[in-house]
Order: sequence, then structure tokens, then C-alpha cells
Amino acid sequence: MTKEVKEALKVIKRGIVDLVSEEELIKKLERSYKEKRPLKIKAGFDPTAPDLHLGHTVLLRKLRQFQDLGHEVYFLIGDFTGMIGDPTGRSETRPALTKEQVLENAKTYKEQVFKILDPSKTKVIFNSEWFSRMSIEDVIKLCAKYTVARILEREDFKKRLESGLPISIHELIYPLFQAYDSVALEADVELGGTDQLFNLLIGRDIQKEYGQEPQVIITLPLLEGLDGVQKMSKSFGNYVGIMEPPFEMYGKIMSIPDHIMWKYYLLLTSFSEEEINEMKEKVEKQELHPKEVKKKLARYIVSQFHSQELALKAEEEFERIFSKKELPTEAPTIKIKAGKLWLPGFLREQGLVKSGSEARRLISQKAIDLNKNTVTEEEIELSPGEYFLKIGKKRFVKLVVT
Repeated sequence: MTKEVKEALKVIKRGIVDLVSEEELIKKLERSYKEKRPLKIKAGFDPTAPDLHLGHTVLLRKLRQFQDLGHEVYFLIGDFTGMIGDPTGRSETRPALTKEQVLENAKTYKEQVFKILDPSKTKVIFNSEWFSRMSIEDVIKLCAKYTVARILEREDFKKRLESGLPISIHELIYPLFQAYDSVALEADVELGGTDQLFNLLIGRDIQKEYGQEPQVIITLPLLEGLDGVQKMSKSFGNYVGIMEPPFEMYGKIMSIPDHIMWKYYLLLTSFSEEEINEMKEKVEKQELHPKEVKKKLARYIVSQFHSQELALKAEEEFERIFSKKELPTEAPTIKIKAGKLWLPGFLREQGLVKSGSEARRLISQKAIDLNKNTVTEEEIELSPGEYFLKIGKKRFVKLVVT
């Protein structure tokens, strides 16, 4: 193995879970450097929601590492498959999206990914480019290359069958469509989350069926959200959106449990594993306070998506509010009319809590403040003016009452 390949392998393997197979990757890298031909690195995104969060950037950062090693990234937007919806990890059939919804979401994806990826080494591809040209005969030929028995080996499908829950035919075909994307692109390497391993492996099988050299598979861990338990997801309300304002982003990072910040460092920063382990050791020996390590992490992430100046301002504001117990200078603003306000319904409608019952629980736990005064009733009376409403430990909104 050449020194160049050895160094590349060290970068590529950082933070990954599955590599199928390392031997094949070494051969592809050696050939790439010898022939001066960049590898085609593929990652597919179904634009089922408009905004990307830090969980998505785990994959984007690995793609950027491949770019820095001289390879070419194919950022595949599944505008065709997005109308089907990936059944991975689902306990029921996804509601279908319209073409208009998918394209609108795809547009925002393109705007966001270049906060991480190098535009000069990225090809944004839509899979409708080939699927819209496929005939029914082509689809039948594709389906003939795989068996239902193998598709049903998937854990999520197995569970649904055992529970008597329906599985639609189009969901069974979805992994084959995703696999065909690799054929259309002649992908050398495909990246995905650990939950995508089954689909990615089918891509290898289908490439062989079409006479291609199978792609190497790399999976990355799913990033836990702010609760430190469930994977980061908008539906769980535990996410950090990459387009969020600096202060909100900073505050959310500061709210993560201490034990999970090491994984954030590994997957979301460029700190070496040696540097991360050194910080962890100092925290364990009580030579370094976990809060200082978390502040460093929050500054890094906010700087990445905004700027170092805005990250420092966010930190100052955070310290002013949570250490000095002062009110914020600014926060997302909501305009409402004076009078009585039923908080559980208001907070739910504004997306500040997931449900009215969560709001009632926060009130009972004395976790909601209005201008630094604890709210104890579900209904409050507001006269004209400006108020800062604090929900939980870190979230503020400004109420402008007229």
C-alpha cells in the first residue's frame, strides 16, 4: 500500500461504521492515484423535507473529505424516488409528495449543501434524469434482477409483516431504484447512514447484474439529537438546523448532554482524535470543565455555518442570559393582540412545543418564564408591550403585544 493511499484511508475511516470492503477501497484508491482519475463518490438525498440539520452534515463532511483527497462527489437528489419515499425505518407507508413539493425542497437543499461541499468538485444530479426515460419494460427488467425474499429480509419490512401492517408494492421496489442510481452513475463509492446499509448493499448486487464493478459501501453513524437518545430529527424536535440563527444554534449545542459531545466532536469537527481524547481525559480528571469543552464545540459549529464573529457574539449573548441571568437583546418575534392567552395552545401552534400536554408539563415544572417571572397558570393576561418568553432551559421568543 502506498503512503498516499495509507493517509487517505486514515481520513476516510474516521468515524465510520461499515466499510464494504476495505480491500476493494484500497484497490480503487491505488488505481485512482495511478491513473490520475478521481473516484465517483455518490450520496443520495430524498428531498422529503426542506431543511438540513446537523445529522445530515455527518455525511456531507465525509463527502467533503473525499473532495479534499481529490475525488468527485455526486450529490444525488432523488426527485423521482422522493415522490415514493424511502421506507427505511418506517412502521407505515410514507405519504406521497407531489413533484412540486419535491422540487421546492430540492432547491433549498442545493442552497444549503455548499456550506460544506466544494462546488467545483460537486455534481448535483437529479435521478429523474434517467428514471423519466425508463420504459415499463426497463422497470420489469430491473425488478427481475432481485427477489422478493431478499427484499423482505429487511428488518423494517419483517416487522411490518409480522405486525400485519401493509407494505405497498412501490415500497418493495424503492431499494431497486436506489440501487439503479449507482448503475446510472457508475459509482465507485456510496455513502449513507447505518440505517441505509441494506439499500447500499443492493446497489452492489445490481451493479454486478449490469456488468459493473461493485461500489464500495461506507456507512456513518446516525447522530443523536439534543436529547442524546433519539436520532436527530425534525419530527422529534431534537435537531439543530444548519440555517438557524447563530444564537439559537449556539444555545442548542450548549444544551446537549455531556456524554454525547464527544461524538459531536468526532463527526462534526476537524479536531483530531488525539485532541478529542486529550480533552476527554482532562474532563474525566476534572482538569477541564465540560462546559468549556462544549463552548468550544458550539463556537466551532456556529463559525462553520455563519462566521467566527457571529459565533463569539452568540457566546457573549448566551453568557449574558444564562450566567448573568439577563434578558436577551433579541429573539424570534411573534406579534399578538392584548388580552388573555392560553399558553398550551399558543406554544403548540407556534411550534415551540410538540403538544399541548408538553406545554402543560413545562408549566407544572415551572420551566416557563415571562420576563424572568415563572409562569404558574395555563392562561395569562397580556397588556400591550414587549415580553420575553422563556420555554425550557434555552429557548426564548419575543412577544410584541398590541
